[in-house]
Amino acid sequence: MMNAEFNSSDLQRTGLRSNPWLIAMAVMPVTFMELLDTSAANVALRHVAGSLAASSDEATWVQTSYLIANAIALVASGWLSRSFGQKRVLIICIVIFTGASALCGAAPSLAFLIVVRVIQGLGGGGLQPIAQAILLENFPLEKRGQGMCLYTIGVMVAPLIGPALGGWITDNYSWRWVFYINIPVGAVALLMVNRFVEDPLYIKDARPGRLDAIGFSLMAVGLATLQIILDKGRQDDWFEAAWIRWAMVISASSLLAFVVWELRAKDPIVNLRVLHNRNFALGTMLVTVVSGAAYYGTITLLPLFLERVLSYTAALSGETLAARGIGALLGTVIVGRLIGKIDARLLMTCGVGLLALSVYLLGEVNLDVAKSHFLWPCLFNGFAFGLISAPLTTMAVGMLKPEQISNATGIFNLLRNLGGSLGISAMTTLLARRAQWHQAILAGRLTLYDQGFKRQLRQLQGLLGQRAYGVFYGRLLTQASLLSFIHCFRVLALLCLLCAPLALLFKKRE
Repeated sequence: MMNAEFNSSDLQRTGLRSNPWLIAMAVMPVTFMELLDTSAANVALRHVAGSLAASSDEATWVQTSYLIANAIALVASGWLSRSFGQKRVLIICIVIFTGASALCGAAPSLAFLIVVRVIQGLGGGGLQPIAQAILLENFPLEKRGQGMCLYTIGVMVAPLIGPALGGWITDNYSWRWVFYINIPVGAVALLMVNRFVEDPLYIKDARPGRLDAIGFSLMAVGLATLQIILDKGRQDDWFEAAWIRWAMVISASSLLAFVVWELRAKDPIVNLRVLHNRNFALGTMLVTVVSGAAYYGTITLLPLFLERVLSYTAALSGETLAARGIGALLGTVIVGRLIGKIDARLLMTCGVGLLALSVYLLGEVNLDVAKSHFLWPCLFNGFAFGLISAPLTTMAVGMLKPEQISNATGIFNLLRNLGGSLGISAMTTLLARRAQWHQAILAGRLTLYDQGFKRQLRQLQGLLGQRAYGVFYGRLLTQASLLSFIHCFRVLALLCLLCAPLALLFKKRE
């Protein structure tokens, strides 16, 4: 896929003994494991509730508790790496995540499972940004894009296969095996990281720094309440609920105080001054909207549409969406060949434009659409993300100093995840609201004054009697749901289209 040759001068420039491709192969399973577990666990929640005698609402805390701990650890990963060393912290995170996975699988009660999910989230939060930082720091600048292409495969493929794998495991074995499968992957990752990964020169002699306790506390409160709002808000109709209004006040004030404190602190736990770099600021904006909201919004809406409106089974839905994974792999392979030869800004612009087209095509559906209709939109969708991901990350951190990268990747991954949470919450809320709106509009037309409706009703009553009204109401709900999905896909397409010009604003490295 890429040129994997590194000569002695390359290794001398990076100060490493190991070939960077071996380092990449060591850290990629780490990211893949964490993202696969997150997406697969979502599917298993219903089975968890039944097994542990909990309600569906109670079971969602299994995921919410993980996301809260994960978000806090994501941002703190940069400080931990600088203070204790990347390799040491990564190994500790792998041990915590893998050990907590074993405890999750053996959980005897819901309360126990939620507690160990918090522990698992704390370990998992450090895996993505530290693995990404290690890749970026260990590859020479001119080969960074190729290294990020390999990382991108894990980042993009895991969320795509996670739901299908999680559903298959829970249906054929037990939800507990969704967590147990992390144990062998974690063991292999631990051995490879211990063997091949080394700390960069600037961090090898690092000593623990002073903990920014105030900044950490403000960050933890702000992110925790924000994640709870995003996960639980739709159930209580958002700002109609008093607790959400109070939680939003707490979150906004905590995060605002956190930003002010971090900009003034001498040794901040998160160095926000890195956002002064134009490329990194643009990169975080794009990753929040495109890789966060658009990516997770699409992979949430499309399975819902296939299963709720077209009545696909979970297996058939997974088969239909498989083209996205194929497209992502193709896009990543092509970018690996082209990056460094073609302007990364052009690759990103083409990718975002193709993404907008693919999402728009997903909205060109009706109730009689065939399965083959989704092939090209899904293929284009995955291909577009393959074009975007590696160039975006490379351009965002390309002008940062090596000692800034670890802190920057924590911010970068946090905003991508928050963008995903915002995208999912916004799209599912918009979907529900538009379905209600279309239902009211369509119901207003089903009257005996409408000759077409009156004629069809008489025909159905002749066959079904009073059940004819139920048939019409079911058709109305299906049509309203279809129109709401179309609206959501078009909103996402417009959002992507508006973001395409931003890719051209990146400053090219001289």
